[in-house]
Amino acid sequence: MSEREWLYPHPTRELDERRTRLAPEAALAFRAFSKSVSAEGALASKTKQLIAVAVAHVTQRPYCIRSHTAAALRMGATSEEIMEAIWVAAEMRAGGAYAHSILALDVIGRDKAGKSRNPENRAVDAAGAPEGGAR
Repeated sequence: MSEREWLYPHPTRELDERRTRLAPEAALAFRAFSKSVSAEGALASKTKQLIAVAVAHVTQRPYCIRSHTAAALRMGATSEEIMEAIWVAAEMRAGGAYAHSILALDVIGRDKAGKSRNPENRAVDAAGAPEGGAR
């Protein structure tokens, strides 16, 4: 068995049936939930599948990447639409790191000013005393 097959076995009907037998109520509930979420609504099913493709890439879920890409294609998504959705996901993921850099910059600024923040997010001076002098 290859490393890939060990990490991500090919999904088979047998594995799906076994999963369902082990937790039938949860499996049926999940399928109903998934069907409901994927149905036409305020968003077209194709749009929902493009969102799912993007989220699957951000969460790095190989099975979801494959299944939602296939579903998006079945719903009429083009290769260009799928790739654009993936780029939006990549930007959002990178954007999170960029946006949160403000936290690091805040700590750097406070450190330079001799101030920091404790775990309760209260400002403290360099000695660890709450700002304003009270302990």
